[in-house]
Formats: sequence, structure tokens, C-alpha cells
Amino acid sequence: LSQNRPVEAREHVRRFHELFFTLSPDKSAIESNINRALVLSDKSAFNYYKDLSEKGFYNRIISGNINQSIQVDSISCNLDVYPYQVATYARQMIIRESNITERSLITTCKLLNSVRSDNNPQGFNIEKFAVIENRDIEVIER
Repeated sequence: LSQNRPVEAREHVRRFHELFFTLSPDKSAIESNINRALVLSDKSAFNYYKDLSEKGFYNRIISGNINQSIQVDSISCNLDVYPYQVATYARQMIIRESNITERSLITTCKLLNSVRSDNNPQGFNIEKFAVIENRDIEVIER
């Protein structure tokens, strides 16, 4: 079991990021993905979501007919110290009618062991989620 734990930790973090940062201009799809992501994390991720929501981020995704996807490049996970420290390096693609924006995304969090369930098969919980970097790399006109 302990041999698979590093793989499970990276998969837990990857799945959270895919659910949290993959967005389509559909309110119910956004809510569904965000709710599934929040099951894998503590209130720190909810607070980040709430902040974006209050700033109108999700409404702009819907009204601007914007699609956003994420490609996780790597996940650094230190399982020698508990709670486990994790850094995630990813690229976001924000697809608009007029252009495609590629962004660099770096996040950090800590992983706690948790109960396994259908909603949380790896048995981890993300805490102290923070976005360290989220900047444009390139804008391609369409």
C-alpha cells in the first residue's frame, strides 16, 4: 500500500486541478466540476473559488463563451514530512473567440491522509491551497 501512496498523492492533486481549473461556458458544468473538486480539499480551495466568484470570474466565463483547460506538467510531492508538501506546475489554455491565451500556473498545498470513498478514492484531503503564479505566457490571435 505504501508503495502506491506517492502515485495516489499525485493523482489526487492532478484530479483536483483538472476539476477546479477546467471550465466551460455552462453554469451547471462549472458548478458540478467545482463541487467535485471541493470534496477533495478543505476550505482554502473554497475560499479561492468564492473570491473568484465574487469578482465575477465565472460569470465572465459564461457571458464571454470562454473555455479553459489545464495541462498539469509536473507535481512535486514530499512524502517524507507529514502533512505532505505539494507543488503543482501546469499550463492553462483560455480559449476565446478572438484569441487563445496560454498561462503558467503554479500552486502549492499540503496533503492530509483522509478516508477513502467513492468521491475521494485516493484518501487524501488538500489543505492550505494557494496559487503562487498565474501569468500569461503567450496570446495567439485567432
